[in-house]
Amino acid sequence: MEDKEKAELLNAFFASVFTTNASPPESQTLEVGERVWRKEDLPLVKKHQVREHLGKLDIHKSIGPDGMHTRVLRELADVVAGLFSVIFERSWKTGEVPEDWRKASVTLVFKKGKKEDPGNYRSVSLTSIPGKVMEQLILGVINKHVEEKKVIGSGQHGFTKGKACLTNLIAFYDGMTGWVDEGRAVDIVYLDFSKPFGSVSHNILTSELRKCGLDEWTVRWVEKWLNGRAQRVVISGAESSWRPVASPGDQYWVWSYSTYSSMTWMRGQSIPTFSKFANDTKLGGVADTPEGCAAIQQDLDRLESWVQRNLMKFHKGKCRVLHLGRNNPKHQYRLGFDLLGSSSAEKDLGVLVDNKLSMSQQCTLTAKKANGILGCIKKSVASRLRRLSSPSTLPW
Repeated sequence: MEDKEKAELLNAFFASVFTTNASPPESQTLEVGERVWRKEDLPLVKKHQVREHLGKLDIHKSIGPDGMHTRVLRELADVVAGLFSVIFERSWKTGEVPEDWRKASVTLVFKKGKKEDPGNYRSVSLTSIPGKVMEQLILGVINKHVEEKKVIGSGQHGFTKGKACLTNLIAFYDGMTGWVDEGRAVDIVYLDFSKPFGSVSHNILTSELRKCGLDEWTVRWVEKWLNGRAQRVVISGAESSWRPVASPGDQYWVWSYSTYSSMTWMRGQSIPTFSKFANDTKLGGVADTPEGCAAIQQDLDRLESWVQRNLMKFHKGKCRVLHLGRNNPKHQYRLGFDLLGSSSAEKDLGVLVDNKLSMSQQCTLTAKKANGILGCIKKSVASRLRRLSSPSTLPW
């Protein structure tokens, strides 16, 4: 099969995984509809802001479909910053997003399994560099707004200032291990969303942004940016034709999903052991009594209801339950009408957690990986003589 034919087949597959907007735009609340935006509220893009973003560009990043290279833009930051600030500000005020910013060249990274299966490839979207700079400006405004308004719940650790994988793991497992130390039985449910970044409803997302009080210029820009997108797949220089897609599939969209799910689910909810890192979701609770198991099941029912209401899906075949503690009744939970399977160990944000809360498996895997790296280094060294590898003989 020729590369161009492969590119066409893979482009058709990746374009098909996105979910189109199935819900009509939600009507704005009275508060939002009657809000009067003042002239001083108009978005402004300063030259120094653009220069700062251009100066931080990684010159090793690949170029997008428009052919603008990061190295050229970085070295000419002082020259083009003023021009881009005018373009960005006009785009923001009018809500018009250039077509080039909504196009993506997709390269593929093989994960594992059969190479003939398109589902075993991860797509990497290469988009316009100026478009990415504009996205970062918009993202900064949205981040500042949701932080000030405290829109995102404390259980979300992804794309949140001052939080990361480590804070997620510590905060969640501190509670779980505390219960186990008290001799309680604990159940943890690890949830897996099915294609989360391609199934978020644009209408619901922008409606939530309006509800939290974000200015209309920014919401309108996001709406325009999300619509009318297209992608092509590139394999060894062979390009497929352009196909319309319903999702950007890049870092901004990952943040959009994170914010969206946090705003629409975690706001007003009271599940203390519900924890998220972007789309990685888990919940836990004491399960040594029928009431405790029923409480966990009730939380799962509420999550399933949220997923259906927001046009998303769980990959129920990948959702698992980890039973901890002695005399655990190993209650069987369900999502909707599907029973969830249990496992003896689950990988959570790169850390392997087993039902004995032992780190031995994690240590073994880490040591194996480290030994593999050392082996590669050993094979790449031509001579291991001390006089050749001593610090005094090194060129630096």
